[in-house]
Amino acid sequence: MSIVNVSNSDVIEKLAKEMKKVADVKAPSWSLFAKTGCHTERPPTNPDWWCIRAASILVKIHNLGPVGVSKLRVKYGGKKNRGMAPERFKKSGGKIIRLILQQLEKAGLAKQAAKGLHKGRVATPKGIAFIDKVAYEIMKENNIVLPAKGSIQQVRNAEKVVEKPAETQVTLAESTPPLEGHVEEQKVKKSRAPRKPKKKADEVSAVQSEVKNE
Repeated sequence: MSIVNVSNSDVIEKLAKEMKKVADVKAPSWSLFAKTGCHTERPPTNPDWWCIRAASILVKIHNLGPVGVSKLRVKYGGKKNRGMAPERFKKSGGKIIRLILQQLEKAGLAKQAAKGLHKGRVATPKGIAFIDKVAYEIMKENNIVLPAKGSIQQVRNAEKVVEKPAETQVTLAESTPPLEGHVEEQKVKKSRAPRKPKKKADEVSAVQSEVKNE
């Protein structure tokens, strides 16, 4: 969404209205009284919350994909009120997220993919075009300068290339400045007089014999 200079909240709000026109994305009958997770106290009050959550999940898998149900449960989780005890973070329910992903996949807006060790759903070209169309409409309404044709894909390709800074090797002597008085201390050590050599064995024996004679 940073490509078209539109915030995610604006895109999700308008995308939810367009999501109502998708036949495969429909709220089940139990969505009227179901909570989105154990951290919430009551079901959503907005009657169109299913389409809003579907639009939000589509944007999430477009920006973060491939992602699965487990990661999305963390994204839509929250803190649970436990009375006098401290609050604790709880994951969101997985049934709603799983069913919305299946509906988006059936509508052709999402698909399963693998990228390295990561597996999950990603947005299809149809889903990306669906998001870009809504973003363009928002930009026109707000009189934002539209990017040139083909520039969106160029920016996306440029964002994938991350320039790594050149690694600099710094030795310990270069990184730490010399301590004050360190040089003078070395000079003092060098200027000290050498220690007197120990007396030889014959001198010691001569002194001992003199003491006995006395």
